[in-house]
Amino acid sequence: MSSHPQLIQIASRDLSIGLRSESVSGRKADSVERSFQPAVIWGARGHAKVLNEFLPQLGFQIVAVFDNDPQATSPIAGVPLFHGTAGFDAWLGPRGDTPLTGLVAIGGQHGGARTEILSLFRTRGICVPAFAHPTAFVAADAQIADGCQILARAAVCTEVRIGEGSIVNTGASIDHECAVGAGVHIAPGATIAGCVTIGDRAFIGAGATILPWLTIGQNTVVGAGAVVTKHLPEGVVAFGNPASIRQSAQR
Repeated sequence: MSSHPQLIQIASRDLSIGLRSESVSGRKADSVERSFQPAVIWGARGHAKVLNEFLPQLGFQIVAVFDNDPQATSPIAGVPLFHGTAGFDAWLGPRGDTPLTGLVAIGGQHGGARTEILSLFRTRGICVPAFAHPTAFVAADAQIADGCQILARAAVCTEVRIGEGSIVNTGASIDHECAVGAGVHIAPGATIAGCVTIGDRAFIGAGATILPWLTIGQNTVVGAGAVVTKHLPEGVVAFGNPASIRQSAQR
């Protein structure tokens, strides 16, 4: 498993709204003005829509989407899409030193791809903070590394450590003192009990439950709805209740 993440500031913003008075039909009215920080997303599927839904609430606006699939189209109305690293660099070049924030919208069992794109963003000077949905709970002493995403109604409890590029998806929970590696995906509704260790690039399926004090090896896949009662080695697929190893993970 990768080294422990450092405690960082999750991307957020005091959305104090500037008000200005305008004359409307002879009366004074308040109109709302907000300034947004520009952000880019790599990944042109549904996960991009999930991120775009809440980013404006944190003060960010998506200005471009990138994807390696030459057939991909933009998932966000009015936001242009560019293909591959060449398209990314061509778009980025004229922007000079404009500060940008980057997010990786690649879910599923693609933790390695997420961490690679985070590295690409960094080499181009793009900031890659962690993001938490406004309805998520993140304990004050949790350690959340760069590029993580804590989505709606998720819970990250006390003394949890999460490595870079990991996703805690909608309604998932990670209880006290868990250590989660880089590029991990905890799918919607999964429950990780206390003191669990999850290796890099593991995938925990929707609605799965991991009982306390267990270790899930890197690159391991836990199927949807599984109940894990024993340690799992790296690079396997396990599912069922109780979960059992059925095959080797293909990566």
